[in-house]
Amino acid sequence: MIVFPNAKINLGLQVTEKRPDGYHNIASVFYPLGLTDILEALPAEAFSFTASGLPIDATPDKNLCCKAWELLKKDFSLPPVAMYLHKIIPMGAGLGGGSSDGAYTLILLNQLFRLNLGEQQLVNYALQLGSDCPFFIINQPVIAKGRGEIMEKIDLPQLKGKKVLLVNPGLHINTGWAFSQIKPRENPESLAALCQLPLAAWKGKIQNDFEPGVFHHYPQLQQIKEQLYKCGAVYASMTGTGSTIYGIFDQLPDNYSAFFEPGYKLIVA
Repeated sequence: MIVFPNAKINLGLQVTEKRPDGYHNIASVFYPLGLTDILEALPAEAFSFTASGLPIDATPDKNLCCKAWELLKKDFSLPPVAMYLHKIIPMGAGLGGGSSDGAYTLILLNQLFRLNLGEQQLVNYALQLGSDCPFFIINQPVIAKGRGEIMEKIDLPQLKGKKVLLVNPGLHINTGWAFSQIKPRENPESLAALCQLPLAAWKGKIQNDFEPGVFHHYPQLQQIKEQLYKCGAVYASMTGTGSTIYGIFDQLPDNYSAFFEPGYKLIVA
């Protein structure tokens, strides 16, 4: 059985509070993209995990696909599987690729072995894998709060038919370091209200709290954002803690690659 774990971007990202458990409470809009990895699992005599594509910076025992299988195996005595992942979504880039791989492993195993787990049950398992994982079970635009597990589905008709250009310079931003660079805001504006505005009004209103600290240390990321606006983006932002910067376009110019440094990875989603 084959599934296609997809990426996401953050439309705004507010850090509202540091929690006693060491995590932070956030508010963000998670928006799914069509950029995907490829994940296959088949029944086998012994468990195995192999990968191709972009190199994965985690040993199999720390890989979320393997952790998802172990998680369900404890409750359902799953038989072994041969799992294969072809990695396309850049890692450490704010696109949620690893979280998506873990969540889709749960979905795949649920279907493959007919476990009959409902959406909320899958969300509960996904949260044990990581804060962003539950979103990929729902995989619709949501306002996410708490660690990211409190989700409310929303409509974003202003994004219908738009093009999203992802620009990734190949930097890996450490999430823990990025959180250390910011101070939580006590009374941020409501993202639900801001996202009801026309797309042209988002610039300067819907903000990613990580940008100032990350841009200070990696000024090339701010330059990418500026170039996206010069290229004709209606709205541009960093996603997650970086390092991918995205632009939302009514229409991409034919020469969009000329606006960016050679070697940057450009993906239209």
